Amino acid sequence: MAENVTIARPYADAAFALASGADALAPWSEALDRLAAIAADPSMQACISDPNLSQDQLYKLVLDVAGKGLKAEQKNFVRVLVENDRLQVLPEIRDLFINKKNGHEGVKEADIASAFPLDEATLASLTKDLEARFKAKINVKVRLAPELIGGVRIAVGDEVIDASVRGKLANMAAALKN
Repeated sequence: MAENVTIARPYADAAFALASGADALAPWSEALDRLAAIAADPSMQACISDPNLSQDQLYKLVLDVAGKGLKAEQKNFVRVLVENDRLQVLPEIRDLFINKKNGHEGVKEADIASAFPLDEATLASLTKDLEARFKAKINVKVRLAPELIGGVRIAVGDEVIDASVRGKLANMAAALKN
């Protein structure tokens, strides 16, 4: 949701400033991944919206579920989110943080949808080709999408490379209509 992203942006900026100032981008990224997964869980969402839970109870609950791996600054960050009723936007905070981190490190995210599972050699070759094309380190996320019929659909930022059978059929259909 656009509204959640707007709400999350200052928190992501603050987390990024804290992390980059302490040269701890990777630990913050891991902590935000864990916290976002916790906040996205349906049972935790019920707790977040429960008016009978105090802020202290909710804070302690999140820390208990997160485990002992959080640093003092990360615990303080959770406290600020709880106090400002912003736990529910943790997934958006994490996404914005990762985008800032990747921009800082010169890394791009590639979402690869494949009709069939990709073997390691094919994935390595595809990643190498993408890194050459985009002149950046590429982090790849692969997901199965049988609806593509065959081939792959790759999204890197705003650019989409559709080499799927479904995409080619859609292009042919559009060309035939014109």
